[in-house]
Amino acid sequence: MILADKITDLRKKNGWSQEELANQLGVSRQAVSKWESSSSVPDLDKIIKMSNIFEVSTDYLLKDSIEEENRELLENKTADSGSDEENIQVVSMETANAYLQLLRNVASKIALGVSLCILSPVCLIGLAGLSDKEGDYIISEAAAVSIGMTMLLLLVASAVAIFLINGRKMEEYEFLEKEPVELAYGVKGLVEKEKFGYEAEHSRNLVLGIVICILSAVPIMILAVSDDKGMLAILGVDLCLILVAVGVYLLVSTGILYGGFQKLLEEGDYTRRQKIENKRNDVIDKIYWCLVTAIYLAWSFITMEWERTWIIWPVTGVFYGVVIGISSVVRNYHREK
Repeated sequence: MILADKITDLRKKNGWSQEELANQLGVSRQAVSKWESSSSVPDLDKIIKMSNIFEVSTDYLLKDSIEEENRELLENKTADSGSDEENIQVVSMETANAYLQLLRNVASKIALGVSLCILSPVCLIGLAGLSDKEGDYIISEAAAVSIGMTMLLLLVASAVAIFLINGRKMEEYEFLEKEPVELAYGVKGLVEKEKFGYEAEHSRNLVLGIVICILSAVPIMILAVSDDKGMLAILGVDLCLILVAVGVYLLVSTGILYGGFQKLLEEGDYTRRQKIENKRNDVIDKIYWCLVTAIYLAWSFITMEWERTWIIWPVTGVFYGVVIGISSVVRNYHREK
């Protein structure tokens, strides 16, 4: 059935006249008549009101593919979801377009911020090499530390500024990551079309980024073997970080944009069930990553071995999955108990 037929069918099942339904919706009888004859389409606000009045989902009203025999299953699914489904956010065509356009603008900037963090110790490592025996004491140790730390802090500060500025722009759409969403009529088709058109580029950037990150260790291995003094080995470390920064840039930028499609369509890591889990893990996320950052900075500043301490990020990234898994098991245990 189409929307017009569903409105007519539901109105008659409730025993209401067109005028009685119109009064409940705050519209004229003629408006209801036009909806039922397909002469016009109700706006989103009226569709939401009708879903409440008829006690059906907006999915049932808007999607022609959901027939009467599926209605009971859909309503039972909504009821089983409990209070987690109560705050469904409706995403209009304008909102979806604005969100995707914003993602295209900020994805590369956020990726640049991440890359700047990775690149921040490059100058310090290089100058430290020039200030020791292997570097023939070309620059004093004090000058090397002073200049290197200044560059490191400038790059990190720039990255933080990028994160804050672009994070503020994205605040309006945070609900897509945390709350269940309902796409307005026609939005799903638009998002799926754009996602399909981007998949080839996403796969290419994903593969290229991973390959670059894997190959980043090659300069260290080659230059360390070919240099007796060790300066080329230091250069190899810098080249390694530069390659990692390039690879991570590709991974982060394409991941943000592709993740935007998944958030709108509630796929991948953003299904409704996963959103509920993510909300439950918010406290763990904050504690875990604050602790990791503190350990990283303390270790790096105490040892001044920035060329090694970066390894904490991939290690803790893998371990994070273990922490979340254990947390989920514990929650399920207490729930069953």
